[in-house]
Amino acid sequence: MSGQRAEFAERVAAGLGNGQMRISVPLTQDRLRSGRNRAAAELGNVEEWRDRASAIRMHTLENLDSYLEQLADNVRKNGGHIHFAPDGQSALAYVEQVIREKEAKSVVKSKSMVTEEIHLNNHLQKLGVEVVESDLGEYIIQLAGETPSHLIAPAIHKTRGDVAALFSKVANRHLSDRTEELCAFARDQLRRKFLSADVGISGCNFAVAESGSIVLVSNEGNARLTTTLPKVHIAIMGMERIVPAWNDLDVLLPMLTRSATGQKLSVYVTAITGPRRAEDADGPEEFHLIVLDNGRSDILGTAYQEVLKCIRCGACLNVCPVYRHIGGHAYGGVYSGPIGAVLTPLLEGYEEWKELPYASSLCGACTEVCPVKIPLHDLLIEHRKDEVEKGYAPFAESAAFRMFGYVTSHPSLYSFAVKLAHTGFGLFADGNVINNGPGPLAGWTAVRDLPRPARQSFRAWWQEREEGKA
Repeated sequence: MSGQRAEFAERVAAGLGNGQMRISVPLTQDRLRSGRNRAAAELGNVEEWRDRASAIRMHTLENLDSYLEQLADNVRKNGGHIHFAPDGQSALAYVEQVIREKEAKSVVKSKSMVTEEIHLNNHLQKLGVEVVESDLGEYIIQLAGETPSHLIAPAIHKTRGDVAALFSKVANRHLSDRTEELCAFARDQLRRKFLSADVGISGCNFAVAESGSIVLVSNEGNARLTTTLPKVHIAIMGMERIVPAWNDLDVLLPMLTRSATGQKLSVYVTAITGPRRAEDADGPEEFHLIVLDNGRSDILGTAYQEVLKCIRCGACLNVCPVYRHIGGHAYGGVYSGPIGAVLTPLLEGYEEWKELPYASSLCGACTEVCPVKIPLHDLLIEHRKDEVEKGYAPFAESAAFRMFGYVTSHPSLYSFAVKLAHTGFGLFADGNVINNGPGPLAGWTAVRDLPRPARQSFRAWWQEREEGKA
């Protein structure tokens, strides 16, 4: 087994063996999925909304260059700065440049998956800069030294007891697992950080090309504090996270919130258009927007282009049976679940991530709930095809299919093999069920029943039937 395959198997085994995670993830999945279903039912015509949202996203991708140019022009007109980063290193270098120019010592961040993608926290910490995540879930996993396990609920796998233990270490005193006490402690800690931070860094749910604005969606007040109190605000967005106009946002925003948490609208929706103006009561003195490519432009125009329609709602994770059992960390990358299984190999290559397209039952539930109609299970099949064509399929698998192709292309040999199937698999069967399959079947039969091949094949039965008629 290769190193990458072994690491993937180890991550999966760790997820399957984590009893608490196996309880907490399904509970949260069910709650979020139920909320999404109720919210979709309230719309009444959810498929029309999905069609419209999908059309907006596809139109944007097909005209991405012009909308990004429009966005850049308007950001500059509003007094902001914009930097197009071809890769993560370029984005990190720009952030570092701003940090050094401002002689910043502390940074407060609101939730951002794209900063996880470029490992921003590690980079800043190496520079000696204090970085504090202000989203409660992100703050929890930062203290735990972990990465997010869900797109919108990063600490989905943690219990109140886990959180109490982490917070008690910071407080140097015992804290109970009462939600009120834990939230009060986090609020006290984070507000001090907001007030002292030199720079605030955020992600970007949507950028609006026609006005040069960015829009942040959250259920906590941390995003507004992060982008308002520090003198400098840096926003980082994937280049695809853009809408042409506010009318388009009117469609995508409710699709995001309803699909993510089942809310008609999040508690906070914040639109930021440049730095503070003379008449503004608060806001940053400087605004910087980093537009990150990092492999996204390579996806445009390919069979995988539709994956860039993603609005990071997490709905696909909430219905995925594989994610339900192995959790987010088993995927190994920043993005987990079905969207991660499609996107991560595209951004980082098959060499390390060739296992992810196979971490799916291909049930199609992810495609069914996607608010922008990304054909996720079709793209997973496309990945599997490409992996085989590029030589990433395991040798045993390739040999098995070559043998299967040879046997099935020779009718007499195929007929002989079918006759042997019942007897051959009988070595591994208990009655009519194979419960200890050989080779690749071992993983399947360890958790599922596999029927033993019948004594008589369908072809033999059909032949006897036709002969009887004669």
